[in-house]
Amino acid sequence: MSTGIGNAGSGPESAAVREPARTTARHSAGVRAVRPARLPGTLTILRTMIRNPIEGWPPEVYEAPLLRSSQVGRPCLFVMAPELVHEALVEKADIFVKDNVMRRTLGPALGEGILTANGAHWRWQRRLAAPVFRHDRVMGMVPAMIRAAEATAERWASQQGQRVDVAHEMMRTTFDVIADTMLSGAPDMDVERVAEAITDSLDSIGWPLALSLLGAPKWMPYPGSRKAAAGRAYLRGCMQAAIDARRAAGATDGADLTSLMLDAADPETGQTMSDEQIIDNLLTFIAAGHETTALALTWSFWLLSQYPKAAARLRAEVEAVAPHGVTPENIDQLVFTRQVLQEAMRLFPPAAVIVRSATEDTTLGAEPVHKGEALIFPIHAIHRHRTLWEQPDAFNPDHFTPEAVKARPRHAFMPFGGGPRICIGMMFAILEGVAILATLARRFAPEPEIPMTPEPQLRITLRPRGGMPMRLKPAGDAGI
Repeated sequence: MSTGIGNAGSGPESAAVREPARTTARHSAGVRAVRPARLPGTLTILRTMIRNPIEGWPPEVYEAPLLRSSQVGRPCLFVMAPELVHEALVEKADIFVKDNVMRRTLGPALGEGILTANGAHWRWQRRLAAPVFRHDRVMGMVPAMIRAAEATAERWASQQGQRVDVAHEMMRTTFDVIADTMLSGAPDMDVERVAEAITDSLDSIGWPLALSLLGAPKWMPYPGSRKAAAGRAYLRGCMQAAIDARRAAGATDGADLTSLMLDAADPETGQTMSDEQIIDNLLTFIAAGHETTALALTWSFWLLSQYPKAAARLRAEVEAVAPHGVTPENIDQLVFTRQVLQEAMRLFPPAAVIVRSATEDTTLGAEPVHKGEALIFPIHAIHRHRTLWEQPDAFNPDHFTPEAVKARPRHAFMPFGGGPRICIGMMFAILEGVAILATLARRFAPEPEIPMTPEPQLRITLRPRGGMPMRLKPAGDAGI
């Protein structure tokens, strides 16, 4: 997840995010599923899920509109055609709900928060959280985003020529934003320990996913399970400390997300969140929100190192629009910077897959779907689909000019999901990404020490395996 207003609003979220859906199920009425030419055995599928699930997707997902397959004996449909995505996530959103396997996989880390809940429990949390991400409140968080970016720039200035892990650096930067906007009243937290705990709680996520598909009991241990449990316990303790601190201070000032959630009440029922529910949602916004933006920035820096003309164009825009630094007033004018971020999210979507399951027998296009069947929306494949994109594997920020966006189906690009469950923090994420990218790319041009193509590894989010080691160079030394 990244986290903004998921259903409407103005501001610098791009037309690619705000445009209305232009496809409907009527266009998909005759679509039937193809089948993969080759289906790996169960052991191969399980090994792939544990190592890197994206490697196990049939190659046809990059070309076909709909593909019928199975995972460890469970039938599933891979959905790629934008009109079918619209039919499933928008028109039939009440039929295709959060998949229980994924809920079991994510539940230990994220509880029953807005990302994992279903039905009425999800709806009331969504209603309660929506005002927190109102446009004016998100814009009020932009200075914190700029401060975090500038702090990283100062740190990088003292490290010029040194080798750093840009992935770790971006995690640290976006966590600074989280600490300022969501946990400002909390006792001082060890940022490194928090980041480590997030990694520990999610790193071995492939194991519970595989065990869930096998029907193994929830208590069954797996490699990394103790470390994951310790990471979760540490994070929940930190969140409880934040809640206690805000409550002790009289959480009525709306100074951060914690206090806003403590004060929030469902506009329909007056219901408020328990501490446990607030912790579930704070962990969702932190673990999912800060990591996805950090990864979008990490991939952006690697792509800019490979495409120096795009890097020069980005710096020229920042110099022209924000010569004295990014501000809430000029951030909306950083159009090409936003396009670079979006193109990075297209090629390497931080949230690379969505999974739903059918609550009743129905159809998708002309394909029957049975109750309990899983629908897999492989975002990484949709974003590189041969029928939707010219040169789908090439980096081209002009994919996101207003004209190009208008010419594409709405659900050809969906880094924030789609339908009623579209990411509530969408606008927050885009503003944060643009502010940080513009501030840092204007002054620095990180470069890999040797030619490299990082391997994307799906661990709930799409991370570069082994991080992103790069050498910090001033922008003027980038050879442009």
